[in-house]
Amino acid sequence: SSLCGCKDSFFMLNIISAIVLWLVATTGGGLACFPYNASNWLVPALLFFNNLNILIALCEIALGIHIMFIKDDYRKLKEQFKGREMDACIAYLTMPLPNVLDSKAWSKMWSTYSLYDPSYQNHESFGFFIDFGNGMSTIPPCLLWNYAMAFPQRVSPLLVGCIGIASYWQVMYGTIIYVLSFCFNKRYEGRNQLEVLGFVGFSNSLWFFFPVLGIYAAVCILRDGDLSVLM
Repeated sequence: SSLCGCKDSFFMLNIISAIVLWLVATTGGGLACFPYNASNWLVPALLFFNNLNILIALCEIALGIHIMFIKDDYRKLKEQFKGREMDACIAYLTMPLPNVLDSKAWSKMWSTYSLYDPSYQNHESFGFFIDFGNGMSTIPPCLLWNYAMAFPQRVSPLLVGCIGIASYWQVMYGTIIYVLSFCFNKRYEGRNQLEVLGFVGFSNSLWFFFPVLGIYAAVCILRDGDLSVLM
């Protein structure tokens, strides 16, 4: 029985391995089927971002559903990891995940992130609502674009281009305003600056630079009247 227990723990996913597995399966699997030129780096970049955004959007929905749990968990983490916020991040990313569909387990992402930005455990804040709103609204556009990259002849370039500009601009603009709010309110004070740059700066930068690529692709689609930019 102890051997079975060891096997179970060996094969059990944690948060970070679940994220990696999702990205490898959805992005790598998708690229194997997509009719695109291997030299066109725009397709893997947008597919990677869309799939990452879908996963985070589901976590953002969990943010809204489990906000009261997040508030309570944040208070516990703040006491337990005072001055050791990075340890809390590592503990979350390596946390065993027996059920990948457990939205409450995924929602701990936000109680952990709140150690760097407490606005995420406050349902009256901009950070809470911009992410919950993005979670509710950005999954369909990502699925549409993934479908368009897989079957470019089956979609309307006008629809794909317009939805792309609107959706990618939405997440990019929300990120810009959030980062400005974070800096304006000096939420970085009293924290390790390298950790803030890594945990807050790098993670949010993904939702700036990749949407820029998406907007570029959407403009090309509307200009050309086809999806050749994604082929």
